Amino acid sequence: MMTRPCDMLPPVRGTYSMGAPLKDLVWFRAGGPAEILFRPADADDLATFLAAKPADLRVSVIGVGSNLLVRDGGIPGVVVRLSAAFGKVEANGTSIRAGAAALDSAVARVAADAGIAGMEFLRGVPGTIGGALKMNAGCYGREIKDIFVEATALDGKGNRITLSAADMGFVYRKAQVPDDLIFVEALLEGTPDSPRVIQARMSELVATREASQPIKSKTGGSTFKNPPGHRAWQLIDEAGCRGLKHGAAQVSEKHCNFLINTGDASAADLEALGEEVRARVKAKSGIELEWEIKRVGVA
Repeated sequence: MMTRPCDMLPPVRGTYSMGAPLKDLVWFRAGGPAEILFRPADADDLATFLAAKPADLRVSVIGVGSNLLVRDGGIPGVVVRLSAAFGKVEANGTSIRAGAAALDSAVARVAADAGIAGMEFLRGVPGTIGGALKMNAGCYGREIKDIFVEATALDGKGNRITLSAADMGFVYRKAQVPDDLIFVEALLEGTPDSPRVIQARMSELVATREASQPIKSKTGGSTFKNPPGHRAWQLIDEAGCRGLKHGAAQVSEKHCNFLINTGDASAADLEALGEEVRARVKAKSGIELEWEIKRVGVA
C-alpha cells in the first residue's frame, strides 16, 4: 500500500478518509482497507478531483460491493464511493433516468410504479446502476443492453462524455469501455404496461430468486460466468463441489455458483476456494470457468 497523505490530494467538497475499512461496504464482509476513500459531493466534485489529481494516482470505484471481492491487502490509491447525490431515479413516459449509485432494485420499483415494463429483471440484480453498466448485468433472460439508451460518464481527466449503445460495446457480462470511465448516470427505456401487472411479475421474480439463491448469506452473487452452452452451477455440481469448503468460505449448498462467507472467511479463503472450484471443473469437464466476480486489490 502507498502512504500518500490527504494533503497531497486536490481540495474537494466531499470527504477523504485514510485507511478506510472496506469489508463492511462489500457483501462478502471480507477484505482489506482502501488507502484513501473518497466520497464526492456530486458529479462536479468528482470531475474536479479527476481533473486535478496527481497523474500517477491510481483511482478505482466501488458501488455497494455486491459482486466484488476486495483482497486482504486492500486497494492502493483512491477508492471512489459515490454518494447519495448519485442515486436519484426519475421516470418520464417510458424512460427512466437513474444515477449510477441508484440500486438496481430501486430502479425496478420506480419503473413498476410508473407503468414502465421491461425493467423487472433489475429487481433481481444486486448492486447499483453503475456496476450494472460496467458488467452488462442481467438475469432471467434480460440484460442492461436490452433497456439501454445512453450513459453519462467522466473520463480519467474529469471530462463528461455521453456513450451510446455502440460506444458501450456490450457483450456477455461486460461493457467494452475504458477502465478509467466512471459512470454517473444512465437513461433506460421500457414499454408501457399496467403497474399492477408489472409488480406481479416482479414479485414472482423475487420469490424465484429467494427460493433458489442464498441471498441472505454473506455472498458476492454469481461467482462464475456461464460458459457458452453450459450453466456454471451445473458444471460445479457435477464436479462434486456443492458444499466444498476452504476455511470459513464455502460453495453454497443452495446454489453452486455462489460462494459464501460462513463466518470470518478472509478474501484469500474465498479466492482460493474459487480457484479450487475452477480446477475441479476443468478436470471433470475440460471447461475453464471465468470469474464473474470482480477481484481487486493486493493479496
